[in-house]
Amino acid sequence: MTSLLDQYEQASQRYKGTVATAIRPEMSTTGFIHMKLEEETPIFSKQKVNFSPTERITHLAVSSDLLILTMANSMLLRIDLKQPDNREEIDLSKFTTHLKILELFLDPLGQHLIISLTPKNPDNPPEILYLPRKSNKPKQPGKFKGYEVTAVGWNYRNDYETTTGPILLGTSKGLIFETEILPEGDRIFQSGLEQYWKQVFDIGKGDNTPITGIEFHRVPGSEKYFVLVTTPDRVYQFIGYVSNSDEKPLLQQVFNNYLTVAEAFQEIPSSLKYSKLQFLYHSPKGLPRIFAWLTEPGIFYAQVGLGRTFTQIKNWIRPVRRLSLTNNQLLQYPSSSLAPLSFVLTEFHALLLYPDHVRGISMLNHELVFEDYYNESFGKLVSITKDPIKGTIWAFAERAVFRYKVTHEERNVWQVYVEKGEFELAKKYCRDNPAHVDQVLVKQAEMYFNNKQYEQSALHYAETQSSFEEIALKFLQVWEIEALKTFLIKKLEGFKSQDKTQVTMIVVWVIELFLNQLGVLRDKGEVNSSQYSILQKQLDSFLTHKEVKECVMNNKSTIYDLMSSHGDKHNLIRLTIMNKDFERVIRHHINKNNYLEALDVLKGQNKKELFYQFTPALVQAIPKQTIQALIAQGRTLSPNKLLPALVTCDDDQAGEVIRYLEFCIHSLGCQQQAIHNYLLSLYAKLKPDKLMQYLAMQGQDSTMVCYDIHYALRLCRELGLSEACVQLSALLGLWEVAVDLALTVNVDLAKQTANMPQNDTELRKKLWLKIVKFSAQSNTALLCQGLPQLEHRIMASFCKILEADYRER
Repeated sequence: MTSLLDQYEQASQRYKGTVATAIRPEMSTTGFIHMKLEEETPIFSKQKVNFSPTERITHLAVSSDLLILTMANSMLLRIDLKQPDNREEIDLSKFTTHLKILELFLDPLGQHLIISLTPKNPDNPPEILYLPRKSNKPKQPGKFKGYEVTAVGWNYRNDYETTTGPILLGTSKGLIFETEILPEGDRIFQSGLEQYWKQVFDIGKGDNTPITGIEFHRVPGSEKYFVLVTTPDRVYQFIGYVSNSDEKPLLQQVFNNYLTVAEAFQEIPSSLKYSKLQFLYHSPKGLPRIFAWLTEPGIFYAQVGLGRTFTQIKNWIRPVRRLSLTNNQLLQYPSSSLAPLSFVLTEFHALLLYPDHVRGISMLNHELVFEDYYNESFGKLVSITKDPIKGTIWAFAERAVFRYKVTHEERNVWQVYVEKGEFELAKKYCRDNPAHVDQVLVKQAEMYFNNKQYEQSALHYAETQSSFEEIALKFLQVWEIEALKTFLIKKLEGFKSQDKTQVTMIVVWVIELFLNQLGVLRDKGEVNSSQYSILQKQLDSFLTHKEVKECVMNNKSTIYDLMSSHGDKHNLIRLTIMNKDFERVIRHHINKNNYLEALDVLKGQNKKELFYQFTPALVQAIPKQTIQALIAQGRTLSPNKLLPALVTCDDDQAGEVIRYLEFCIHSLGCQQQAIHNYLLSLYAKLKPDKLMQYLAMQGQDSTMVCYDIHYALRLCRELGLSEACVQLSALLGLWEVAVDLALTVNVDLAKQTANMPQNDTELRKKLWLKIVKFSAQSNTALLCQGLPQLEHRIMASFCKILEADYRER
């Protein structure tokens, strides 16, 4: 046998859902292609239940997958939707002789059904029937005879099949009763179905105002309860605490608060004889999230919240002990439409039922998104309802039952939130679709830009796939450099390591912007201003980013040239130090003739190569400071490697060079011949007196001196330093030459030189003979007095010979 739900008919439907097109076509997002591979499934689709009623359907209720409907022949059909083929038929005709069914009220569990009966003529009192799920025999609670029940407030916290728990019943005269109904087999010492029964409030105060909806809830974790009650033109709220949950009636304690204080309500004028109360829940057992009330002007709805501080709602009378209903709005019906017969809420839409069609309206922007016209063969539409537990939606006409399927109704919600400016909610409902998220960000960035919140705009533009050049141009056109920097820096964070070209372009551009801003402030003399300090810190922070450091290292020349062109010496030095590129810093200072700064940088580094490289330039420009820096380095530097730099110095710097060479020889004990030769040459040229001291210090042992004796002799001959030549000639063993040269200076020097060969008596005699001959024309006694203390016999003999030789002449 074919299942009751296996077959269905697709009726005439018109889907007006918002198409997910680009929100801003003139700024399309690059990288995303909008293309549909197949027709999009409508949000709302209708399925006709494979059921042909024998009579006109009058009422339908559904909860927890239990569907109950009644027909004009007073036949009640009960269907378990999990086993739709097993239908139960219950005849109510014996109760409807003088009465007719007014409404069906099914509890959330689907375990308890209350059937409200209204008289066909005024002579008969109204009644109610109670039908538990496990029974097919309706019972008549006697205490409700005479009261026309128009609304039932079920106990959502009740989990028992054997009792309804405390429930509220509203009547056509504005009375509110509390009762608890138990099946017949579960009653103890009770003559009726009611465990208890009591009137707890009178809304109409004797005006016979019909109650059209009633619902109550307990706030989790507390003893606080709230009750909402609707009439055709008012919605009331009651809120209070129940101090004793065992005391019955339970909610009498809440209503007692309003015996002396007028209840809070909101009124919407209406000529309708009916209204409808609906709620939308986070979860079946939780508190309602959305409250909605059908009235003649439209559907009044608001978000339901309970907090320690209650929000004051506009137009509520006596705003005390109030339930928090925020973001309250009135959803007006489409133009030229009358009030619907009924409605249900979905997550983002309201489905309105009219006699011949159903309309879907967005609760977010109040636009019509769906229309479904029914075939006349089904008769007029009667009502629409929703399973409060399962969430399924059912509509029924006089001759058919339909079920609505809701498919991804949140698909275009993001666009609605975008148009309302609620961008965070829009992102939430983009369902991780990058193309949609991108459009939301573009729209959000535009909003900030139009509001002149350029920094925020830049941050959001950077997260989009919009044209880089176009966004940059937007900020340049309004000359928002800070926003442009923000955009570029934020954009930089989104690049990958392989995007080297884009990274380089942005890094260079951002540095250029910073340098330009700093340069303007320097030109104004505002280097010490807080603005300059902030910019400098921002630049320093930017340069520490990993991707920026890598880019700068790979493009050092470009960045350094950029900083040099702006004359930003401070940042150039900082950057080169950061990159440990001290050679470039020193060279920059030297090129700018800032020799002292260059020397300071050089002294701060422990790199010998840099000293060898830049000493030639520095020693000529600032010889005293440079030599002092070299001396401070001590043994770290090799004097031999510095020699090429030292030899280029002219006579003006020679004094400092001599100071360094003397330091090398005397303090460092340097014995390198080149160093000694250069010092000797400087002495010979500039300080002859120090030359003789130096030669004396080096001694007369040719194997122990550190300088080149032949080079020294040649140099001294060229400079005419006879005394030095005497000493050097003697050092080479050229004694006769040395004495002859000494005699040209003075006899004393010749005498000293002649006495130097200690171990060769004959040589000394020969040398002295040269001296005697040279001095023959001088007084012999005077000459003899100057002779050294030689052996007496040699001296006596030598004097006789000299005296004889003198007479012969």
